[in-house]
Formats: sequence, structure tokens, C-alpha cells
Amino acid sequence: MPGAKQLELDSFLAGHPEIENFDLLLPDINGILRGVRAPRADMQQVFKSGAYMSASTMLLDSRGLLPEGLEIGLADGDPDYPCFPVPGTLAPVPWSGSPSGQCLLQMYKDRSTPYYYDSRQVLQRVLARFDELGLTPVVALELEFYLLDDDEKRLKPHRTRIPGTNLMHEWPRLHGLDDLHGLDAFLVDVEAACTAQDIPIGTTMSEGSPGQYEINLHHVADVELACDHALLLRRLVRGVAGRHGMAATFMAQPFAELDGSGMHVHCSLLNAEGQNVFAGNAPADAPEAYAPELRFAVGGLLATLPESQAILAPNANSYRRLGPGSFLSAVPSWGYNHRQVAVRIPPADDSNVRFEHRPAGADCNPYLVAAALLAGVHHGLVRQVEPGAMVREGQLIAQGSAAGPHWEGALAQFENARVLPDYLGEGFCATYARCRQLEASHYRAQVPDLDYLWYLGSI
Repeated sequence: MPGAKQLELDSFLAGHPEIENFDLLLPDINGILRGVRAPRADMQQVFKSGAYMSASTMLLDSRGLLPEGLEIGLADGDPDYPCFPVPGTLAPVPWSGSPSGQCLLQMYKDRSTPYYYDSRQVLQRVLARFDELGLTPVVALELEFYLLDDDEKRLKPHRTRIPGTNLMHEWPRLHGLDDLHGLDAFLVDVEAACTAQDIPIGTTMSEGSPGQYEINLHHVADVELACDHALLLRRLVRGVAGRHGMAATFMAQPFAELDGSGMHVHCSLLNAEGQNVFAGNAPADAPEAYAPELRFAVGGLLATLPESQAILAPNANSYRRLGPGSFLSAVPSWGYNHRQVAVRIPPADDSNVRFEHRPAGADCNPYLVAAALLAGVHHGLVRQVEPGAMVREGQLIAQGSAAGPHWEGALAQFENARVLPDYLGEGFCATYARCRQLEASHYRAQVPDLDYLWYLGSI
């Protein structure tokens, strides 16, 4: 039987008699949480038979519209499929105005067959390849975001006060503790909400632009769970920010003149004995200093980076983060302790050697990013793909995207992918490409206000 056990629900309801409503959350193909609200009395039925939602929910675009021309939707009558709770995701919603709970859902075609376009199921297909190798990926995700204020004209980055004054900090405050102390009430509520929802957050830091912050999640040996944590953290931060009179955004590039926001993925691999197969010689800036498994994993990541770009940067705004002048390079590159490369080897003791994958935007679907990333790792391991020369410490490298600076270029690379379809599924890849192409076409067809500002008075 899919879904969580009845015992989990009974225990949760007994421990939270005040909760009367539940948000049932279904991640779509973009990593946007869709869903329904169910009263407490309906939860027994949800756990027994599922909550039914239309199959097209999975394929909605960023606006919530169903792209035309798909086989799913009008062409097949848009059937309802059961969505079962994901075990371990029942949790209270501390920031809600009324006592509420939530749980994640996964869509099934029937009671035993996960729905093909559910991004959790796509990740499961990739993870099955690692089971065959006797390896367990261990991952930790880091998410950057902006806190925002509304000045009645446009949203702007939230700035904290200079202690002892009514003046606001105006400049970047990387690792600025004053900024964190100025947000103490907000951060305390974020930490409390994470505790209530079993989201294992680690450090929080102010980033390189005003109003920008990063929250790190702990390493876990369950990739699906790690992606659950990332997706629910985005919802949590937005919800808590609203309770404090702010907004929060995980857009990749909300402000042209400020830094973009990414999702960094740290990953190691454990064998059947629980040993890190990346461990070996102490980290150094030469490929031969690393275990072959780490070299091959990085080689696979770099080889698949161009065809993965449409997943790492899933919408039009994503590519503003990858443009000229950005600190990030999504061009295939790797190096030790070098933050400009696509795949970084962080300083670590021997047993904690890992790679950090840096190109994904904070706006991504974590499940699909993990699936694409691990597909590259597996491809590199089984084909023993060498990564090539490392970028040396202090060396500057090319900026931009592995698939060009535009969404359409990344989609073209994805359509011609040689590796990902074997892992994610040919049908899934074809439908993903079609959905994103249709959204890209609609986006490009819009006439932005900038056109009027630049051209209306002179043409």
C-alpha cells in the first residue's frame, strides 16, 4: 500500500488535537507546491484511499496554466489520480493564522504504480541505479533567498537597521552578524518552525547582497527526504516572512543589480559498509590526489552539465543569474576550494570528502535537480569518465552557462540529450521539454514595460 501508515496519522492527530485543517501539498514538474485543503475529519480517508487530483496538476506552468498541445489534459479527459501522503511529512504549520497541519503527497496512477510525471518518482528511478551498485548518496542542500519589503511602488530588498540608529544598511553585508541580529525574531520563528516540521537546518548567513540570506540543511542519507526538506523550507521561509510583514523569494535573479540566488548540492557516496567511497588522499588541486570514484563522479557531472541546464535553470528568470558579471560559472569546470567553478571540492577531512554542485538556481525543482545530478554521477562511475584538468586556486574562468545564455539554448540541449533520457525516462524528458518550450514561447511573446520605456518615445 502506498503512502504513510495509519499509525503515523493516529499519533499525529492525538498529539495535535487543536489542528482542524491540513494543507495537502503536491509538487509539480516545476517544484511549485500545488494542493488542496482538507478538514481534519477527511484525513482518515486521505491516508486510506488518497486525495484525488487531476493528472494535469503535475504539468502546470509557472502561472498555473496547463500548456496546450500535451497528451495530458484535454486530449485524455484529464483523469483524477490518487495522491497518497509521503511518510514522515505530517507536520504542524506554525505560521498559519489558524491551527493547521500539512503533508506532502505523491501521485499514483493506481494504488501501486507511481505516476510517471511525478518528479519524486523520476528521482526514485535514478536512485534505483545506485541501489544496483550498492551505493547510497548522501546529500545536503543550501538555499539562498531574498527578504523583501514593499514600498508601494515595487518590492525591494529588506534592509536591517544600523544598531543604535534609524539608518538602514545600504551595502552588501556578507557574513554580517548585525543583519542576523536585526532579523532575530524572524530567524527564531524560522528555527522553531523547522523544529516543528523536522527540517534539519544548520547555519544561517547573510549573503553578498542587501536582503539576501542562505540557510544550510544538514547532510542526510536519503535524497528524497533531502529534497522534501528543501521544498518545505522554501514554503516555510515564505510563510514565516509573511507573518513578520515581509515577503521572501527564491527567484534566481530578482534584482538585476544584485547577486542571484542558488541551490548548492553537496554530495558523497557511501558503500554497503557505510564508508565514503570519495575518501582517500587529502584534498589537493590535482586530479590524481582524489579517489577514482570522485574523479569519475565529477567527470560525469561535467559531461552532462550542458544537457542538464534546462533543469538546473528551469525558467526565463533563471538565465539572468547566469549572465555576464555573475560570480557563478555554469560552464563545465571543477576545482578545489574555488567558488567560481561548477563543481567544487570543499575543504574537508579525509572521511568527509565530497563535491559541491553549484549551478542550480534556488528556483529549481529539487527532485529533478537531484535526479539530473545523480544521473551524471552514475554515468561517470559506470563509464569511468575522467573530469579533465582542475581549475587552480586563484585562477579565473569563463562565466555563463554550459548551454548558452538563453532558455531556448538550454532547452535545445535538453532535447538532444544523450544521457538524461536513459535515467529520467524518454517520455518524461520529451514532456518536460514540451512544457518548458511552451512556457518560453508565451514568455517571449509578452511585451514588457521596458520596451515602452526604451522605444515608445523615439520609434
